[in-house]
Amino acid sequence: MLFRQIFDEKLAQYAYLIGCQATGEALVIDPERDIDQYIALAEKEGLEIVAVADTHIHADYLTGMREFAERGVKVYASDEGDADWKYEWLINSDKYDYRLLKDGDTFRVGNIEIKAVHTPGHTPEHLSYLVTDLGGGADAPIGLASGDFVFVGDLGRPDLLESAAGIEGMMEPSARTLYQSVVKFLEMDDYLQIWPAHGAGSACGKALGAVPESTVGYERRFNPAIRAAAEGEDTFVGFILEGQPEPPMYFARMKRDNKLGPKVLGALPNPRRLTLGELGKLGGNTDVALVDTRLDNSAFMAGHLPGSLYAPFNKSFNTVVGSFVEENTPIYLIIEEDHLDQAVRDLVRIGLDNVVGFITPDVLVTYGEQGGELAKIEEASVEQLDELRRRNDVLIFDVRYHSEFVEGHVPNAYNLAYTRLYVRKDDVPKDKKLAIHCKTGGRAAVSAALLARYGYDVIFVNGDIEKWMEGHDFAEGEEIHAVA
Repeated sequence: MLFRQIFDEKLAQYAYLIGCQATGEALVIDPERDIDQYIALAEKEGLEIVAVADTHIHADYLTGMREFAERGVKVYASDEGDADWKYEWLINSDKYDYRLLKDGDTFRVGNIEIKAVHTPGHTPEHLSYLVTDLGGGADAPIGLASGDFVFVGDLGRPDLLESAAGIEGMMEPSARTLYQSVVKFLEMDDYLQIWPAHGAGSACGKALGAVPESTVGYERRFNPAIRAAAEGEDTFVGFILEGQPEPPMYFARMKRDNKLGPKVLGALPNPRRLTLGELGKLGGNTDVALVDTRLDNSAFMAGHLPGSLYAPFNKSFNTVVGSFVEENTPIYLIIEEDHLDQAVRDLVRIGLDNVVGFITPDVLVTYGEQGGELAKIEEASVEQLDELRRRNDVLIFDVRYHSEFVEGHVPNAYNLAYTRLYVRKDDVPKDKKLAIHCKTGGRAAVSAALLARYGYDVIFVNGDIEKWMEGHDFAEGEEIHAVA
């Protein structure tokens, strides 16, 4: 049996290529939408992908199952959950080769057996897959592709149906369902390997480990969420729901599209290079998304095209753009050319396909040097917060997650997580200048750009807020305002 784990650093997502070398056939579990990466890997290993399976209806990216189905590959998906949690694009389809799975169902790829195990809680229809290498002489599974059920050091969050998909009253029932899945998990053998769908940095849990694989025995002993389950259902429910960060709002769209069927991508978008004249016409146009990806946030604050969004090309790129840009919006990138292909892949993975054009950062500099209009955003260091707090015309605005805010914050600050800022922008106070900070500056920078785009008067506060607070004794009784 051949086993390969494929990691997407930005989404902290794992897909799996599992192949039978005797027959040359392979399965992909939880593929992303740009499936050429898996096809190339399989060909390199001398395999043909003949099957693909998803563990559940994903919230953080679009599945590649439909792309594979379009190419005649057989797809496997869950038939668990109620009517609201079915793969509607597959049901009764006469176009695709597919099979819907219930708990205990099995299928084979070459001499490898895959068994579906219903593990609800993160979502109602969630399946995990036990993998047995029959061709290697095994009569018991080697591992469990656990999807968003069990992570290394955490469990898949059960609140997304409510906090992202907007289905009210689902957090606690989902947590109790997840508890029952944990009880089932603990009946498995300790040696069984755990192959999760996400690692550290994913918004699908609150404390995922950076180790790519684990075992049932290790998670039984050291996974805090599983240890909480050992103390009883109520203790577990309280633990698993506490401190979950606000998910990006695009998660609801991913749930919808994966359920109804992602648009067939075919080929990747091919954005064209813009001229200086075309660049000038984009300034201030909020009907398009001009996304500046430079890593130096101070350089962005010092000069950018009016109305630009700021999304540095780092691990948070998908989260920022997905949170700030609506589907079908024409997207223009300011990006280094050697990063363009990866940026396009990052965007189509979250359903942002309308990537129209690009320029490189040096062209933006040339544009400014030739008299093109560039906007600026005031920048302050975190050491200037005391001065800003004394000003009656300034409101301290904290864009960290609410769980971070309650652990410690600047008195009298308002809080709204940056992942919710676009959809809640009309709730943001307009009567004062906003001094925007986060933990170290990254989230504040993108938030300042977003609010400036929509006419807010903002100051970007750069620096380590926790270090700054450690050196302060705040007056007792200072009122705290929080936007939940």
